[in-house]
Amino acid sequence: MQTAEENKATIRKDAGKLADFIMFTQRSFLLNLSKELNKGSVSYAQFFLLGYLANENYLTMTDISKKMGHSTAAATGLVDRLEKLGYVQRLHASEDRRKVMVEITPKGIELVERIRDDITASLVELMVDLDDNEQEALLKTYGKISTYVRSN
Repeated sequence: MQTAEENKATIRKDAGKLADFIMFTQRSFLLNLSKELNKGSVSYAQFFLLGYLANENYLTMTDISKKMGHSTAAATGLVDRLEKLGYVQRLHASEDRRKVMVEITPKGIELVERIRDDITASLVELMVDLDDNEQEALLKTYGKISTYVRSN
């Protein structure tokens, strides 16, 4: 039976393996994404912003800067570029014209869906090699990780 310290060391070792897996998997998906992103002259940061916007009615510039971990000025630069490409539009709140809201356009939604479909196709290729129990375990584990990440 392991002591608490030995158990913690084992968990840390396993967590390190998981960290490597996440970094290398993310890199692989991003490399695949970059081919599509380069076609539309959209950066990773701009694509991630589009991903956030695709799941919201709109975001304020403050919301965007918080979600992206950027200053408001940097967030404004991201939005400017995406607006010029026709992927987002700015609106002003009727109750306070100073409040700028950013929403994704149909063209932006189309881009997000196309890239998401590419990622889904890659995952299908991976998942067909898993049996039902492995697929269920993967989805259950990912669900727990996703819940943790979204809460932090």
